[in-house]
Amino acid sequence: MHADCDTHTALLRMSDPPPFTYLSGPSADYLIVCDHAGAAIPSSLGTLGLSGAQLATHIAIDIGARWTAEHIAERLGAQAVIAGYSRLVIDCNRYPWDSASITPESDRTAIPGNLGLSAAERAARIDALFLPYHRAIGSALDALMGREARPPVFLSIHSCTPNLDNESRPWHIGLSYQPPDTLALPMLEALRRDPHLTVGDNQPYWLEPAVDYTTPEHAMRRGVPYLQVEFRQDLIASQSGAREWAGRFVDALLSLPRSSAAPRSRWVPGWPAPHRHVPAADLLAPPE
Repeated sequence: MHADCDTHTALLRMSDPPPFTYLSGPSADYLIVCDHAGAAIPSSLGTLGLSGAQLATHIAIDIGARWTAEHIAERLGAQAVIAGYSRLVIDCNRYPWDSASITPESDRTAIPGNLGLSAAERAARIDALFLPYHRAIGSALDALMGREARPPVFLSIHSCTPNLDNESRPWHIGLSYQPPDTLALPMLEALRRDPHLTVGDNQPYWLEPAVDYTTPEHAMRRGVPYLQVEFRQDLIASQSGAREWAGRFVDALLSLPRSSAAPRSRWVPGWPAPHRHVPAADLLAPPE
């Protein structure tokens, strides 16, 4: 079942889509999230000064990630929380005080609508889009952890462009993680049983706590086993491709022994979880 959040703030108008979509599912074994699934921009912000062609590229959205996340959720019978707005409005996988949270430039493309923002304008984006999404993830994870003695596996679904800086990326799929306590190692082995797959080990991106937000703040902070995955965008840019690669991923995941999904050691940063404890205006600067 799909359920769209219907909370609207001063930034969003009633005609705008919701900040996230929640997918229900009967299983308590997994929670799926997708940070960069949407390409929407609040109507009050126009197009951020970009063309429709630019807004259809990887700078604005993880192409195919939403379809892939939905197929994975359906196959696993899992709950999912899927962000609705473009990463160019606010990046839900960056800390709000990070300069990359509302970036002035992406892959050498200037973002005019992100230049010269006031503190109030930045806080409005945090309040309307970032906080509802992350509070929904936190609530879903709270509920799942209350249902079973064993925590769910946290699956963060991303996609990456097949070419960046004039370099081709050979990886069909990649896992981003922090050793040593990781579900990624047996998952890498499971994926590599298919000799036709080129699998990235912390490639093309590695997971960086205190830079990446979603997996560290929700999974690593709580000792929840996780997989952060990057599918190459050209492979999942259609519904059929997304379904195929979601199936490959789930097949590998379900081949792992249950012991692989044991609780992990906790990441303990020097600040409370921002989405749980402070209002938007207090997230404009890093904690002291």
